[in-house]
Amino acid sequence: MTAVLAERAAEVLAAAQQLLTKRMGSTVKLADPVELGAGRRTVVLRVRVVENTYSLPRTVILKQINGSAYEVLNRGTDARGASVLASAFVREAVCYQFATSLAPANRPGPELLAHDVESRLLVLSDLGDERQMTSLLRTADENAVTNVLMAQAQALGRMHAATVGREDDFIALARRADMDRHDELAEQAEASVHAVAPLLRQQIGIEVPSDILAMVERCSLLFAGGRLRAFSPSDLCPDNIIVNGEGVRFLDYEWGGFRDATLDIAETLVSFPGCLCDYNLSADRARWMIEAWRAEVVGMWPQLADDNLLRRKILDAQLIWVWLSTFWYLPDNNPRLAEVREHGLSVRRSVALPRRWRSLATFAARVGEEKLAAFADTVADAFDAKWVG
Repeated sequence: MTAVLAERAAEVLAAAQQLLTKRMGSTVKLADPVELGAGRRTVVLRVRVVENTYSLPRTVILKQINGSAYEVLNRGTDARGASVLASAFVREAVCYQFATSLAPANRPGPELLAHDVESRLLVLSDLGDERQMTSLLRTADENAVTNVLMAQAQALGRMHAATVGREDDFIALARRADMDRHDELAEQAEASVHAVAPLLRQQIGIEVPSDILAMVERCSLLFAGGRLRAFSPSDLCPDNIIVNGEGVRFLDYEWGGFRDATLDIAETLVSFPGCLCDYNLSADRARWMIEAWRAEVVGMWPQLADDNLLRRKILDAQLIWVWLSTFWYLPDNNPRLAEVREHGLSVRRSVALPRRWRSLATFAARVGEEKLAAFADTVADAFDAKWVG
């Protein structure tokens, strides 16, 4: 642990002791911090509870947020950026409160033990020995990779099935916390609709047909509406997914909220569009993941038993994710690109963006959307020519 990080860790430890002492009504002392993650914006520590152990687990996780992905995706450190940052922390705390209210078997991640808005500190339960999805996707054992991807799809489905119809509970928690109800991710999707067409024209000489643009506009509404609404962490980068003895668990809920559930399963199918992580998913694995997810949610949404309807809904989600990813990563935004290059499976955008468009083309062809498939292939070819040719 570097001297700078050690100083930050000591500050986090002191803030957590003060928070937990107030919460428990008696002195809490923490010791032996172990760094689990640290960056410009976040410090994550595992610490041992050495006093007040009767009321608390033996170890807890401390997460202090000094910044957010929202800073990179928006205005940086201006007044608007600071406001968005504060809103992002409150949203994450509300999401953890909501997830903690679920039955343990349906809880998508760690339990929230305490939080403090002023210091932007979360105290979470320790999920114990775990492996990050990033490392699991790097393994040479193809069967292990397939199994963990299937487990992820099933875990998403269980979370969605358990939270259908509970949006009012989430809204009640948000109101109690005075959470800013505007959805930054939905706003980003809306902004991307008409921003990507001129980008494609300027960068690679591609004109977007009006019917494709109309399809994108319709699909963008999945973030704000959609008929298959359920709770979503909405940041399914492999760095934010872990696997332990209880299965797959999802972390980091700064983007969390209720959205169309197809967005979550599609996020892996187009290779993590929220960042530049990349994993070349085979057609067979994609099909198996969709089936694993459907098996968990079809009881809540019987209409998904229709194969054609299921494929078309997932295609819609893939389209808006690829479009949004292009909106984020095609421009030469160095802070944004530098932020995501720190991720464990990150690749150059010259690799990620063409693959995402090619994946969209493949799925669109399978669904019978030949015009969209041809357009997506054209965009992928143009990207390859721009960066490789």
